[in-house]
Amino acid sequence: MTTQLTPQLLLQAYSTGHFPMDNNGRISWYNPNPRGIIPIDEHFYVPSRLARTYRSPRYTVTSDRAFSAVMQACALPRPESPGSWISPEFVAVYTQLHQLGYAHSVETWLDGELVGGLYGVALGGLFAGESMFSQARDASKVALIALVERLRRGGFVILDTQWVTPHLAQFGAFWMPQAQYLHLLPQVIQRPSQWIRDL
Repeated sequence: MTTQLTPQLLLQAYSTGHFPMDNNGRISWYNPNPRGIIPIDEHFYVPSRLARTYRSPRYTVTSDRAFSAVMQACALPRPESPGSWISPEFVAVYTQLHQLGYAHSVETWLDGELVGGLYGVALGGLFAGESMFSQARDASKVALIALVERLRRGGFVILDTQWVTPHLAQFGAFWMPQAQYLHLLPQVIQRPSQWIRDL
């Protein structure tokens, strides 16, 4: 694949199971085996304490209100990861994808300040989660719960997280063999779905 990112190239890549990351100015393409998946059916698990936080008025949750700001926050250095694979080029092209209706964000606000969120790409019944950030306790987790609720209501089938981390495993994330993922993908991206901006 060419290294010049465009919205069209990204859509082509996601439709074949690939996604890009920036490695020190060089774009690399990945198609993990196995693949991290979060269930969006009854197997999605929310710990009781976190469920109470989600239902409480502590955080305000929105969607597609601050897409670029979420990406920029996801790109900030973290103690466990001082570098970032989200380059300014990524922010620009994914923002274009957002403007075309294929990329979406969920934002978590505390007293009017953006403190958490996530973003990803929606293609048919697939939502490919890209990254999340948190600057307050449980802020990204609240955004994830809100994402799953939107996906359920919108008729999505797969929430692809690329890899399973301990953070995601608590929600029931599991590894899907690459062959199974690629077998399902053509059917999934042909499935009609709707992004639910407001719950």
